Amino acid sequence: MKQSRIVITGVGLTAPNGNSLAEFRKNLLNGVSGITTVDVRFMGRHPAGMCTFDPLKYQKKKDVRIGTRAGGISIYCAREALADAGVNLEARDRSRVGIYLGITEHGNVETENEVYNISQFKYDTKFWTHHHNPRTVANNPAGEVSLNLGITGPAYTIGAACAAGNMGLIHAAQMLRLGEIDFALGGGVSESPQTFGIFAGFKSQNALAAHADPTKASRPFDKARNGIVISEGGCIYTLERLEDAQARGARIYGEIAGYHVNSDATDYVLPNPERQAECVRKAIAHAGMTIEDIDLVNTHATSTPQGDIQECQAIAEVFKGRSTPPHINNTKSFIGHAMGAAGALELAGNLPSFDDLVVHPTINIDELDPQCDIPGLVINQPVKAKRMDVILNNSFGMLGINSTLIIKRFAA
Repeated sequence: MKQSRIVITGVGLTAPNGNSLAEFRKNLLNGVSGITTVDVRFMGRHPAGMCTFDPLKYQKKKDVRIGTRAGGISIYCAREALADAGVNLEARDRSRVGIYLGITEHGNVETENEVYNISQFKYDTKFWTHHHNPRTVANNPAGEVSLNLGITGPAYTIGAACAAGNMGLIHAAQMLRLGEIDFALGGGVSESPQTFGIFAGFKSQNALAAHADPTKASRPFDKARNGIVISEGGCIYTLERLEDAQARGARIYGEIAGYHVNSDATDYVLPNPERQAECVRKAIAHAGMTIEDIDLVNTHATSTPQGDIQECQAIAEVFKGRSTPPHINNTKSFIGHAMGAAGALELAGNLPSFDDLVVHPTINIDELDPQCDIPGLVINQPVKAKRMDVILNNSFGMLGINSTLIIKRFAA
């Protein structure tokens, strides 16, 4: 089977520090954090990353009320991606358009809220909403996009914990290559800060970030890091086979060069650096590249004491034989951990490096943890790269799922 080249032609996103790629990128280069604090039910105020997009830009008030936060994020990002790509769905066969969205979890927000609501009425289920089932099914975010856009092709989500953002793009690329579809919307979304359960869960694991200044709460690699900042967000890309993109004169952000997905099979929560390193190596091999070809590594590091160290061990092991280190950065220091959206958002923040050769930094590193001191780490200020042809994006998740996606500069 012919291996079609798959390219990215549009980007739509909302992040805690930006509602477009241009705004997001500007804030990454200027060191602007998007972290504030939110009031978490039963737990008080905690640092979190919340988005400020206008849900009514592409939805009616009734649709917002009936639907979900994740669905609203997905619709906004999908519509923005289509506009960015200059694609008019009216001129396309919508049965040949696929929607593939990575998610960490879905339905917790709605279920928690509804249980809380009926608790105010002595748990009388007559007060339980009849919208519950369509809101909480796992395919909801992609399904809401298909309803909003009238897309009749495959529309579903990919549950891959915090590796899911990469998985949305990987799956879209695979389906395009298989010929199952002719155009794809792929990426990841998350509504995680809307649920108190995830805050309580990380707190019980001693993995929930705390800091007097919320903008400094997410601090991967810093010696004083103390946990995850929970964030929402989304990033959806339009993906096409190269020949189709060229036929319509599309702008091309980059080309999917390679990827790999594997599992640790060792622990529910703690990562395995050996399997992470294996995932990175196999993605590089899948791309037909060597470690010398990688110019930038965007790390998954979540600001947990042990997780950051283990990923640094994996990266150091993979690139130890290289003549000069690749640039290494982290986007969660700006926006916290957007869970299912993390990989897709973090890739977007680095894509403009193909054009300006600038690498955004990891911020909030006041004292670098010696165990995270790996060559190439970009700290607190952007740096200018001599070459920027290949970006490697790591996203790892609970239950040991790992994903690595490699994007290269497009060359005809």
